[in-house]
Amino acid sequence: MAAWGQRLAGVRGVLLDISGVLFDGAEGSGVPIAGSVEAVARLKRSRLKVRFCTNESQKSLGDLVRLLQQLGFDISEGEVTAPAPATCLILKERGLRPYLLIHDGIRSEFDQIDTSNPNCVVIADAGESFSYQNMNKAFQVLMELENPVLISLGKGRYYKETSGLMLDVGAYVKALEYACGIEAEVVGKPSPEYFKSALQEMGLEAHQAVMIGDDIVGDVGGAQQCGMRALQVRTGKFRPSDEHHPEVKADGLLPMSGDREGVQGTAGADPCFGQRMCHPRAVGSVSGCCC
Repeated sequence: MAAWGQRLAGVRGVLLDISGVLFDGAEGSGVPIAGSVEAVARLKRSRLKVRFCTNESQKSLGDLVRLLQQLGFDISEGEVTAPAPATCLILKERGLRPYLLIHDGIRSEFDQIDTSNPNCVVIADAGESFSYQNMNKAFQVLMELENPVLISLGKGRYYKETSGLMLDVGAYVKALEYACGIEAEVVGKPSPEYFKSALQEMGLEAHQAVMIGDDIVGDVGGAQQCGMRALQVRTGKFRPSDEHHPEVKADGLLPMSGDREGVQGTAGADPCFGQRMCHPRAVGSVSGCCC
């Protein structure tokens, strides 16, 4: 595997996934991944710009940030790119009135959205609300429209909580796409617009940033499609088979805690990650930063 300097030369900013990289979710709370709090602190002390990129759609942006702060992370709402606020802007701009198939935890994000006489469907990780009744209602709304619009907050296959792997919104989106013969509009990873929005907030070009995540398709593949480099962590939903994915190959794997050799392991599990990301070998010309 190529050296750090070759892989990450010219990097000026880091985009960090949240779930599976910084913490594993649990019912109503979460558990920080070992070393992740310190890693974020080190990155923030460096000259690298840091932005947090999430497809979280069971907690409002405010609730998510408050949880992360309680877990010890240095983070504010203004540093997070999330799909729910972006979706609300799209709905207002296009005059769309959604049937909301979403989790109660983010319903407050849509308080200012007109949901009468729906002319589209917005779907997110609804959890227990993914009942037959609710899925069928979404199907009926779409089938009654001349030009059906299905907007999905992310399109992940699954994610990891402390209790195990959890089915994500992508599986339900696929069901509606198949039944209605349509393709969903994705607001969130791996959508190119999502990554472009995050880069714009950072004031960086794609070649100046690296994405770090646990999802080989949503995080790594999505970022690479935008011209970014992307590293995969070995925490969260990572599976050994990801290293042999037929379509996506990470630019590097970050090491598990205790592994200090090369680009192998995780931002979350390695408490020295932030320091190593700022090392001259890691970011090339960003050699003067101090971690």
